Amino acid sequence: MKTPKAPDPVATAQAQSGMNRDTALTQSQLNMVDQQGPYGSLTYTQNGNNTFVDSQGKTVSTPKYTATTSLSPQQQQILDQTQAAELNLGTIANERSDFLKDYLAQPFDVNSATEAKLNELGSARLDPRFAREQEALRAQLVNSGIRPGTAAYTSAMGDFGQTKNDAYNQLALTGRQQAFQEASYERNQPLNEIGALLSGSQVQGPEFVNTPQTQVGGVDYTGLVNSKYQSELASSNAKMGGLFGLLGTGLTAGIKYSDRRLKTDIRRVGSTDAGLPVYTYRYTSGGPVEMGVMADEVAQVNPSAVARDGAGFQMVDYGKVA
Repeated sequence: MKTPKAPDPVATAQAQSGMNRDTALTQSQLNMVDQQGPYGSLTYTQNGNNTFVDSQGKTVSTPKYTATTSLSPQQQQILDQTQAAELNLGTIANERSDFLKDYLAQPFDVNSATEAKLNELGSARLDPRFAREQEALRAQLVNSGIRPGTAAYTSAMGDFGQTKNDAYNQLALTGRQQAFQEASYERNQPLNEIGALLSGSQVQGPEFVNTPQTQVGGVDYTGLVNSKYQSELASSNAKMGGLFGLLGTGLTAGIKYSDRRLKTDIRRVGSTDAGLPVYTYRYTSGGPVEMGVMADEVAQVNPSAVARDGAGFQMVDYGKVA
């Protein structure tokens, strides 16, 4: 009786890998469902194969697919018109940008003419006012008995002059600030126009759908092979155990020749409960396959169970073999 041969791990792994690949491809194809909607469609087509070399050096081929999104006729027309408009805006922006080379090379002009004009307009309002206020102050001082040339008169007129000077300084600062703002606006206006044109012609990236993913577990081929092997092994061991058990019963009890020299085709198949090796064999004189122990090994653990005949061949009393 033979112990079942253990499965080849490499062959089992290769078979499992192939089944996993078959499951993945099947699930992927089931997930690639064509879609039709009011704004377009999504279709899948095979456009060739991908190949790779596995761990065993074998070339494996798998199908390669393309997901294609198509717009409805109306949506395609809208897209065509939009892209044409964006192309026009981009062309205009490109043409307008040529003048920037010389434009940006020019120094920034605060526009002194604008500043001078604003000062002129402000002075036209301040000059008459300060003239009236100065005359009124002079009259007030004189009526109060403060005459020109006195310290009080000089101090009062000095304060008035300082107030007048502060007003004209503020006018100059305001004029310069406004002139700077106008010059900045004029300088930035061409740049803003080109920026607006470019913002209306941005390239839109395509949107891709997610690659279908497998969701169904594959066949556990490795587990099935191992389960089958374990089942066969358990069955074989059970049969062996039944035969080994017979060695200690009356069915095989008695004295038998067990000398190794009288046997051929000797193969070890197991052990007794006491640990003695058990073999299958044929007698050199002929006959069927039998199972038992070797007298020389029994003699090492239980000499009383072994005897010799007149020719010196060993025999075993199986009634004493545990």
